[in-house]
Amino acid sequence: MNNIAVRVEGISKRYRIGTIATYKTIRESMVNVISAPFHRKGTADSSPIKHYIWALKDVSFEVERGQVLGVIGRNGSGKSTLLKVLSRIIQPTEGRAEIYGSVGSLLEVGTGFHPELTGRENILLNASILGMKKTDVKRKMDDIIDFAGDVVKNFIDTPVKHYSSCMYVRLAFSVAAHFNPEVLIVDEVLAVGDADFQEKSLGTMGEIAKSGRTVIFVSHNMNAIRKLCTHAILLESGKVTETGLVNDVAAKYVKAMSQTGV
Repeated sequence: MNNIAVRVEGISKRYRIGTIATYKTIRESMVNVISAPFHRKGTADSSPIKHYIWALKDVSFEVERGQVLGVIGRNGSGKSTLLKVLSRIIQPTEGRAEIYGSVGSLLEVGTGFHPELTGRENILLNASILGMKKTDVKRKMDDIIDFAGDVVKNFIDTPVKHYSSCMYVRLAFSVAAHFNPEVLIVDEVLAVGDADFQEKSLGTMGEIAKSGRTVIFVSHNMNAIRKLCTHAILLESGKVTETGLVNDVAAKYVKAMSQTGV
C-alpha cells in the first residue's frame, strides 16, 4: 500500500500585478482612432504595464501518512499560497499536487462559512460539502459545539457575521477536526484564538496524527512547530530551501532570522 499521503511535484504559482486599465469615454476613443494614422512609429505603448510575481517556484516534497509536516518561513515566502493550492482553492500555474484521501482545511478566518447562516447551519453546510451523512453530522453536532466552547455555544444559533475572529476560528477548527479528514491542513489562524484554545487545538492535531492521519501546519510559532511536527520544510521567496526533521529545519530558520535581525 502506498504510504504517501501528499505528493507535490514542481508546483509554481504566478500572479500578475500592475496598473489597472482605465475606461475611456466614447469621445476619447474616437479621437484616438482618428489620430492613430498620424502617430509616429516607435511611440511608447500606452497599455497598462504588466508585471508578474512568482509566489511559488518549483516546490516539490512528499508527506507520509501519519506525518505532521510544519511549513515555516518569513511573511510573503509562499506558505499560505501553498496551502491554498493543496486545498484546491487556487490552481497552480505549473506542476501538480496529489492528495490521497479526504481533506479538511482551516485557512483564513471565515473561509467556508456563509455569514448570513447561523453557526449550526454552517456546520451542516460544511458537512454537506465534505460529503458527510446527515446521521453522522447529527451524532457529532453536540461534540463539535462543545469543543468550540461556551463562547460559541451561546451564539450557535446566531448568524456568524456577528462572530468575533476568535469565535470563527473556534468553530471552524472544531468542524474540521470532528469530520475526521485523512489530511488536515491548518494555517496559522489558530493564533487568533486564546491561549487555552490554542493548546487544546494543538493537542487535537497531535491526536489526529497519532490516529494515523496526516497534518500540514503553518505557523511562526517555533515552539508549536517543534512540539507538534515531526518534519518541516522551509520556504524562502516561494522556494523550498530546507527540508528534513523539524528541529534541524527550525534551527536553520531561527538562525537565518537572527542574522537578518528580523
